[in-house]
Amino acid sequence: MKKLTLLCTLFLVSAFLLSACSSPATPSPSSASAEKTENSAAPEQKEASSPAPATEGGKSTATEAAGESIKIGSMGPLTGEVAVYGVSATNGAKMAVEEINKAGGILGRPVEFVLLDDKHNNTEAINAYNRLVEDGVCGILGAITSAPCLAIAPLANEDKVPMLTPSGTQISITEGRDYVFRVCYTDPYQGTVLARYASQCGKKKAALLKNSSSEYSSGIVEAFKTEAKAQGVEIVAEEAYGSADKDFRVQLTNIASASPDVLLVPDYYETDALIVSQAREIGLDCLVLGPDGWDGVLKQIEKSSQDVLNNVVYANHYAMDADSEKIQNFIKTYREAWGDDPTAFSALAYDGIYMFKAAIEKAGQVDRETICKELKQLNFEGITGQLTFDENNNPIKDVSMIKIVDGAYVLDLVVKAEK
Repeated sequence: MKKLTLLCTLFLVSAFLLSACSSPATPSPSSASAEKTENSAAPEQKEASSPAPATEGGKSTATEAAGESIKIGSMGPLTGEVAVYGVSATNGAKMAVEEINKAGGILGRPVEFVLLDDKHNNTEAINAYNRLVEDGVCGILGAITSAPCLAIAPLANEDKVPMLTPSGTQISITEGRDYVFRVCYTDPYQGTVLARYASQCGKKKAALLKNSSSEYSSGIVEAFKTEAKAQGVEIVAEEAYGSADKDFRVQLTNIASASPDVLLVPDYYETDALIVSQAREIGLDCLVLGPDGWDGVLKQIEKSSQDVLNNVVYANHYAMDADSEKIQNFIKTYREAWGDDPTAFSALAYDGIYMFKAAIEKAGQVDRETICKELKQLNFEGITGQLTFDENNNPIKDVSMIKIVDGAYVLDLVVKAEK
């Protein structure tokens, strides 16, 4: 009986050892693949050669075993009709994370970029926010578009989670919220700058064509009207359209009858391309001004027809032809990683990651409240210029005025920030 018991015991021990030896090893951060997101069907992108540590559906994978990663959360529209903005922005963020990790991380620890798809939907954004907080992120880069930003900003402020939107321009996102910041300037700021630019160019009669379904568009128009009055620029026509509209000839014909010398079109580049093409078609050849949503418009028009974009000037966060080694290296690296030119969204999100890095390093620890304090005091020089924050955590920064000339973006002038 003792022999039988001994044999059984040896058999069980051997089986256990064999099982243990055959178990797969936990992957290390250096072997992790690019982060994955649930429900992701964004436009196909060229993957960077050495992507950041991975996450899967908001749950950490490779870096969890090390237990030392610094998690920065993010969300954006990676699928859906505005996915182009989310993909462009998060590609810039991924590139920054990769650079930081190659240089040794933050405080000697690797950065884990936890990315979720908010689909430009408020409910999805709130769900993504809750998952990121549960996963222990030290801050959130996002959201990308204004509506999801407005949905999660009150939650981030209440939970004391630093939230830094790279591109949410609506004025109310940060107001009264100590924990909510933005990298981009606001809609009213752009409208004011555009009106001053029109005046500096000697324009006296302005027409406005806005998207009545868009708070982005309406916010810029209202600020433009206020500053235009102060600058002595007369508003001679004001027309509107809906988000689903594709034909703007009636509105443009009404505008043309007022003989403006400048036309403000505050929308995003898909719609902007249609409007400017139809404006030129009916003989409306005046200066066309726009906000940062125009960035990328050249891709919307065939090269043989890009002359319709001559005499278009728009406000932007940086200039691709700027005489800056830092900017040119950013553009070169982005092209190599993603096979495309970076947009303003790419540059803003890239800067956002480095702003978190600067704040965490100044804090000397990964503590949300301390990170927030250091963000507030930041004096940061990035791809999109030098910035500090005002009392509402909006950046005080310069604006690059970009002129389109024969199918190329050309820096016209830089409007200096008013301190």
